[in-house]
Parts: sequence; structure tokens; C-alpha cells
Amino acid sequence: MRGRMVGAGVAVLLVAGCGAEPEPVAVPPAAPVVVDPVAASSGGACRLLDFGVVEQHAGFRFDVAAASATGDSHTCVLRAGRETLPELTLTVTEASIDRATFTADVVPERAGRVTGLGQQAYRRTTSAKGALGPVVEVGWLAAEGSLATLRYATARDTARADAEKLTDALVTLARKLDTRAL
Repeated sequence: MRGRMVGAGVAVLLVAGCGAEPEPVAVPPAAPVVVDPVAASSGGACRLLDFGVVEQHAGFRFDVAAASATGDSHTCVLRAGRETLPELTLTVTEASIDRATFTADVVPERAGRVTGLGQQAYRRTTSAKGALGPVVEVGWLAAEGSLATLRYATARDTARADAEKLTDALVTLARKLDTRAL
């Protein structure tokens, strides 16, 4: 009798499992996760830059950062996607020079003076050349004696007057950078 009961129980279980397959549940696809990269993740001099802060000052959104180092110089280049211009470059070179040497050997001819940035600083805008439009440059002798340069290269069709308007923005951005953090 026990054998019949077990056999009947097994038969019931087998029959119950043979029913129609349930319909699959439709699950909506997950929304794509958008990750806003940070320039600092590239390392090197890029650790000093933030895409959002740069956008506030330069008025252009960069989303690609690349860092390199050669000897005592650390460089970070920012671009927007696959575009080659505009391009923002930060270079910091570890050095121990004084103001007189900076003025004599680093400051370009016809550069304007900038106050309130490092020990001494300059600004200049160069003319369009080749595939580049005007280039805006701010350079300074940092408090600890290192040399720093912010360079904004514009597209070929950029008017020089428009590029020169970026100089104040780059000076403000430069004041926010702590070159000792390298």
C-alpha cells in the first residue's frame, strides 16, 4: 500500500509539472548609465583640472583628458570628444627660479602683465597660424618656484578679438589651480 501511495504522489507531481509554460515577464530595458568622467582620472597635471570648473571659465565643455610627463614637466590636454580644437593645455614644470630669471628667460616679448597670480605672471594672444586659430596663453611663476602655463588653442575661424576675451577667463582659472598638488 505504501508503494501505491508513493507512486500516486509521484504521478501527481509529474502531471502538475507538465502544465503549460508560464508567459515570460516583460522587463523594460535598464536606462543607460551616464558617467561624467573627471579630468583628474587621467592623472598627472590633469589632477589639477575639473571639467565643470573649466567650462565655467572657458565657456566650452571638455570631456576628454590626457596627461603626460617628461622629466620635470607635467602636461594635461583637454578636448571635446573627437574634436581637435579648441584645446586647453596645462603644463607645470618643477623648477627653482626667481622672478628676475622668469622675466628674462620665460616671459615672451609683448606679453601683458598679470597681477595676483603666483609670484609673477603674463598673458598673451598669438595670431592664427597654420591649422590653429589664435592661441591664448597665461603663464606664471608659482609660489613654490614651479612654472605653469595655461594655453587655449582656438579653431582656425576664430577671430582674434574673440580669443582675447578668453584671457581673463584663463587668468581666473589659473588662480584656482594649486600647482603644489602635483
